[in-house]
Amino acid sequence: MNFKTEQENFWRGDFGTEYCARNDLSPGTLAARVSFWSTVLHRIPHALPTSILECGANIGINLHALSILLPQAELHAIEINPAAAETLRAWGRAEVHETSILEFAPTRTWDFVFTSGVLIHIAPEALPQVYATMHNASHRHVFLAEYYNPVPVEIPYRGFSGRLFKRDFAGEMLDAYPSLALHSYGFAYHRDPNFPSDDLNWFLLEKRGH
Repeated sequence: MNFKTEQENFWRGDFGTEYCARNDLSPGTLAARVSFWSTVLHRIPHALPTSILECGANIGINLHALSILLPQAELHAIEINPAAAETLRAWGRAEVHETSILEFAPTRTWDFVFTSGVLIHIAPEALPQVYATMHNASHRHVFLAEYYNPVPVEIPYRGFSGRLFKRDFAGEMLDAYPSLALHSYGFAYHRDPNFPSDDLNWFLLEKRGH
C-alpha cells in the first residue's frame, strides 16, 4: 500500500519495523511512562478519561502505562506499521486501527485523544488534516507530547532528511480551533534522576464547555 506522503510510507516500511524493534516494554521504560502519565492525569481537574485514542501508538508503551493507571478505560490505537499493529493486537487490551492518521476517519469520539512523538514525523503540509482529525475525534481533551520550537524547523533524523520537524504544534491547534483552550503544559527531561524520558514538551488542551 502506498500512502499520500513520503513520511507515511517511511514509517509503514522497513524503517518503521526496525523502530519497533528498538523500542521495548522493559520495567524501567514502563515505569518512566507511568510516572509521566501520572503527572499528566493529575492535571485533569474533573473526571478522568474513560475512553482514549492514541494517534501513532507504535507498540503501545503509552497505552500500557495508561492501562495501569486507568484499568477500566477503553483504549484505541491508530498505527500505520504492520509489525507494531500486530504487537498491539497480541497485547489484547486496545482496539487497533491499522492505518495512517491521514486515512483515519473517526466515527465516534473519545474523552482523550493524543499523540506522543508523532506529529514531529508528519509531513508539515499534512498537519492541518491531522489536527482536524484529532479535534473531531475528541469529546473533551486533546493532548500533544512533542518536540517544541517557536518556529518550524527541520532536523536531520538518523541520516534522513524530511523525517523530523519541530514547531509549536499546540499553538497551531489553538489558533485553528477557538473551541480549544490550553489547560496545562509541562516538560519531560532526559536527565530526570528517577524517571528519565525523552525531552518532550506536553500540552493538555480542553474543549470549552467541559
